[in-house]
Amino acid sequence: MAGKLTVYLRLMRPANIVTSVADVLAGIAIAGYFYQLPFIANSFYPVILLCLSTIGLYGGGIVFNDVFDAELDKVERPERAIPSGLVSLKEASFLGTFLLLWGIGFAFSYSNHAGAIAVAIAFFALLYNKISKHIKFIGPLNMGLCRGLNLLLGISISVPMLMHFYYPGGGAHHLYLLHHHDKPLMVHGGNKRNLYIGGVLYAIVVAAIVYFAVSQQQSTALLFVIPFVWLIYQALFIAIKNPIGPNIGKAVKAGVISLILMDAARAAAFGAMWPAIFIACLLPVSRQFAKVFAVT
Repeated sequence: MAGKLTVYLRLMRPANIVTSVADVLAGIAIAGYFYQLPFIANSFYPVILLCLSTIGLYGGGIVFNDVFDAELDKVERPERAIPSGLVSLKEASFLGTFLLLWGIGFAFSYSNHAGAIAVAIAFFALLYNKISKHIKFIGPLNMGLCRGLNLLLGISISVPMLMHFYYPGGGAHHLYLLHHHDKPLMVHGGNKRNLYIGGVLYAIVVAAIVYFAVSQQQSTALLFVIPFVWLIYQALFIAIKNPIGPNIGKAVKAGVISLILMDAARAAAFGAMWPAIFIACLLPVSRQFAKVFAVT
């Protein structure tokens, strides 16, 4: 039983799921919920529901990524759980479906607005895994949209704020993810042009975060922006110097995990310093998971 659970966790990629929780917590912080939060159990109930929702949604989306790639992975990633025979395609499909329904159910248990966003996340995750990731430009935008909606899932803790602050769920996440999870590059390597494009997109994201911080007069957000920049660019520069599959894989891994610092910076940019610190503390949790379970 323990062995099967480990296989399921391997499919779900726990390190990545931690980053989705960071998205939701950042959204809750942007919505201002933590400002007026009395420290009683009932006050944390909505936060828990939305975090449980994103765990299911992200986990389910990741599982279906492997389900739809099962045939390709027999050639390119035979060590993965499905092609290696550790779990059947049917079992993986059931797990992915259960997790997506879990995520949608917990979101609706909080509010219809959160539920609608969860349904959208599940839809676009499946669309990405099945179709759009094979389309060069549409795929990354689709992935970015899922991340943006995940941030909005957190903001949905306050409906008025959801209507007012919908824009943080948009452009920056889309741009940040434009070059991520390109499997052929990670397996076989690639040219430097795509990596340079990635570096430019990273810079745009950093500029967007700094803009939010300056506009909100929250310079303390730089405490998270600086390590965010260091984490993503150190791996990227190594990949640019030697653009082979393993180096690009490490750059992608750094980019995914550093989303936690990106979310911490966003929370700090809206004045939620203590939530930002808590979000940043998820980084070592994600990195620890990454030592045991693959990120890509």
